[in-house]
Amino acid sequence: MAAPDGCTHCPLRRLPLFQQANAEELALIEDIKQAELQREAGAWLVREGEQDGPLYPLLDGWAFRFKTLPDGRRQILSVLLPGDFIGLQHKMSEAATHGVMALTDVRLCAFARNALWRVHRELPSLGYDLTWIAAQSHAVVDDNLVSVGRRNALERVAALLLTLHARAALQVPDAATQGVPFPLTQQHMADALGLSLVHINRTLRTLQRGGWCGWLDGGRLHLPDGPGLAKLAKLAKLHWPLPLATRPLI
Repeated sequence: MAAPDGCTHCPLRRLPLFQQANAEELALIEDIKQAELQREAGAWLVREGEQDGPLYPLLDGWAFRFKTLPDGRRQILSVLLPGDFIGLQHKMSEAATHGVMALTDVRLCAFARNALWRVHRELPSLGYDLTWIAAQSHAVVDDNLVSVGRRNALERVAALLLTLHARAALQVPDAATQGVPFPLTQQHMADALGLSLVHINRTLRTLQRGGWCGWLDGGRLHLPDGPGLAKLAKLAKLHWPLPLATRPLI
C-alpha cells in the first residue's frame, strides 16, 4: 500500500475503522514523525532488552509481539495489524521487555521516544488517544490469556481465526467473498496458543472439515458469512458481534 507523503493522505485515514483527526492533531503528528521505514518479513522491529527503543505506528503489513524464555521457547503476545502502535508498552529509557518482529513486509512511521512527552504536553486529547491505544493493546493480551488458560484446543484456534479475521476484515472491503490475508504459519499459531504443531494441524483440519474455515489463493483466510460467523463465535466461546470500536490513528 503506497502512500503519498504527509499524514493527511495516509490511506488508513480513509477507512471507517479509524477516527478522523483534526487539523491540529494532524499537524503535530506530522511534526513528530521522523521517517517512513520499510522492513522485510522476519526483520526485528524491537529487540527484547533494547534500550530506548523507537515508536512505530504500523502503516502496512503484519507484525507480532512476543517474549522468549532462556531456552528459546516463544510466546506470541499479540498480532499487530495496520494502525497498531509499536513501542508504547515500555517507558522511555527502559529496556524493552518484549520483542516485535515483522510477520510480512511492513511499512512503518518512526517517532522519537521523547515525542510522547511533547504529545501529552501540547495536545492532551492526542495524549489520551495514545493512552487508549495502549489500554487496547493490553486488552488483546488479556483475551489471549483467557484462551490459553481456559479454552480447549478447538476453541482456541477458532477464537484466533475469528478475531484476526474480524480485525483484518475492517480493512479489506471484499473480505466476505475474497477472505483476508492470513500470514501466520502453524508455528506462529502454536506459539500464540500454547499448543503443539500436531495439535494445531489436527484442529485446523477439524475446522476445515466442518466448514468453519478455508484458505483461498494467496493464503487468504475465508470464514462463513452472516449466521455462520455467529455460530463460529459460539464454538469459540466468544461474545458476538466482537466489540471492535472505531479507534484513533496516530
